[in-house]
Amino acid sequence: MKRFHIALAVADLDASIADYSLRLGQAPTAVVSGQYAMWRTDLLNFSINLTPQKAGQLRHIGFEDDAAEGFTKSVDVNGLEWEHFSAQEQDRRIESTYGHAVRAERG
Repeated sequence: MKRFHIALAVADLDASIADYSLRLGQAPTAVVSGQYAMWRTDLLNFSINLTPQKAGQLRHIGFEDDAAEGFTKSVDVNGLEWEHFSAQEQDRRIESTYGHAVRAERG
């Protein structure tokens, strides 16, 4: 499966989790309290991290791709960072960057 990935900076993690959970129609797939949240929907991999000074800014985009080996990133002609990774690699990176994530079960 391949999902488009969008990562945003937010000013208030809890308020953003509540808002985006309503917008996406589901609770986050993973949350690191006070730092980070990520949703995996059927089509989208959406993450937010607490960076008040950059709230509302796009951090990067890319693809979660089951066929990806490891993690790569590149910068496009407009200076936008693109990432390409598997779900397992993203999970490892969440743990190494933010610490233990509470994971939700998908029904």
